[in-house]
Amino acid sequence: MSDRLRGCLQIAELRQMITAGQIDTILAVFPDLYGRLMGKRITADFFLDYTLDDGMHACDYLLTADMEMDVVEGYDFANWSTGYGDVHCIPDLATLRHITWLDRTALVVCDLWTDDHQPVPVAPRSVLRGQLQALAAAGFGAKVGTELEFYLFKDSYEEAQTKGFENLETAGSYLEDYHILQGTKAEAYHGTVRRQMSASGIPVEFSKGEWGPGQHEINLRYADALEMADRHALYKHGCKEIAWAQDASVSFMAKWHTDLAGSSMHLHLSLWDPDGQVNLFAGDEVIGPGQTLTASPTFRHFLGGWMHHARALMPFYAPYPNSYKRYVHQSWAPTVLGWSRDNRTAGFRIVGEGPSLRIECRIPGADANPYLAIAATIAAGLDGIAHQRQPPDLFTGDVYGAAKLPRVCATLHEAIDELGDSQMLRSAFGDTVVEHYLHFFRTEQRKYDESVTTWERARYFERG
Repeated sequence: MSDRLRGCLQIAELRQMITAGQIDTILAVFPDLYGRLMGKRITADFFLDYTLDDGMHACDYLLTADMEMDVVEGYDFANWSTGYGDVHCIPDLATLRHITWLDRTALVVCDLWTDDHQPVPVAPRSVLRGQLQALAAAGFGAKVGTELEFYLFKDSYEEAQTKGFENLETAGSYLEDYHILQGTKAEAYHGTVRRQMSASGIPVEFSKGEWGPGQHEINLRYADALEMADRHALYKHGCKEIAWAQDASVSFMAKWHTDLAGSSMHLHLSLWDPDGQVNLFAGDEVIGPGQTLTASPTFRHFLGGWMHHARALMPFYAPYPNSYKRYVHQSWAPTVLGWSRDNRTAGFRIVGEGPSLRIECRIPGADANPYLAIAATIAAGLDGIAHQRQPPDLFTGDVYGAAKLPRVCATLHEAIDELGDSQMLRSAFGDTVVEHYLHFFRTEQRKYDESVTTWERARYFERG
C-alpha cells in the first residue's frame, strides 16, 4: 500500500475488506454526458462472483437522457426505433477505491462497450481515451490538474427546492477570497471533504475561500489525464453527497446568482514524455520581448492549437446556456482569448517554469464535463503540434481591455455553431461523436429557450 494512494484498492485487498465486513457494497459507475455518475450498487459477493469478470449492463438511453432524465429524441445512438438496449459496463480496476464518506462502500469506474466488444464512441470516457491514444501515438503523455470552485449553502437540497432555489443562504456573508476566518466558519464541511477525499484515493492539496460569499475551492493533486478526470468526477459527486449528509448543499453552477462571481474549472495541462519523467513544454526558447518565459516549440505549438480552436471547444468548456453568464468583464472569468505570463485577466495563463511549466486555461466553468473538456483540449493541442500553429503575441497588462484579440463565445448558440463548423474536432472525434454532442448541446439550448423564468415574470407580469 505504501507505493499507492491511500484508499486505492487492489482486488486482493477488496476481498480482505469484504471478508472482514469493512465493505459490503460496490458502486459500479460511469460518467454520463453531463459528467454525472450513473450506475448500480452491487452486493460485494455478487461483484466478486460475477461483475468483476463479466461486467454489468445499463440502458443505453443514459447517454442521451437530459438533466431531468427525460428521453430525448433525435439521437442516432439510442432511440425508440432501436428499442433502447444495453451498454456493457466493464470495470476499470485501476479506479477501484474505498469510498470512506459512504458506509462500507467501494467504487469502481467502468468503461462502456458495445455488444461486439468495441468502446461506445459517444461515452465521455471513450472520447478521452481516444485522444489519449492519439497523444501516445504522437509520442506524448499529458498531466492535468483541475481547480473546481463551488458555492456552499446552509440550505439543504430539499430546502433549496422548496424555496424554488430563491433566497438561499450562503455559508458566508461576505467575500472570502483567501479569508481564513470565513473559511473557519465552514470548516466542518470543507475539512470533511479534504479528509474524506484524501482517504478515498482522491488526494487533496489545499482548500481556500473564493471570490464570493460561501464560495470555496478545494484543489486536487494533478495526475495523468484520465486519472484526473476520474478524480474530478468522483470529487464533484462526493462534495454533493457530503453536503447532503450535513443538511447543506453545494452548487457547481457556472453562474448561480446575477450579482456574484461565477464558478470555474481552471484546467492546467502539460505534455510529458511517454514515461512521465520529462516535461516537454520546458525548453530554452525565449518567448515574448522583455519576458522571462522560456519554453519549447512543443509548448508554443500546443498553445497555438489550443488558442486557434478555443471557440470551437467552448461547448465542452461551457455546456449550458447559464455557462455563458459567467464571462463578465473583470469578474476573474476570461472574456478575451489572450495569453500571458501569470496573469489572471487572460484566458490562457502560463504558470510554473522548467518541470512545472504548464498552461492554465481559465475558460472552463465548474459545470464542464472533465472527460470532454480534457479530450477537446488534447485534440486542439495535437492539431497545433501537427500544423505548427503559432499563438498570438504574448500579452502584458489587462487582457480584458485587449480590443484587437478575439473574444470567447457570448452564448451557447454561438459556441454550437463554432463546434459544428470545426473540421479539426470532426477529424479528432469523428462525425458520429460530434453530431451526438451537437444534439446534446442544442437540446440544452432549446429547453432553455422554451422556459419562462422568474426574471421574465418579475419584469413583464404587471408592466409588460
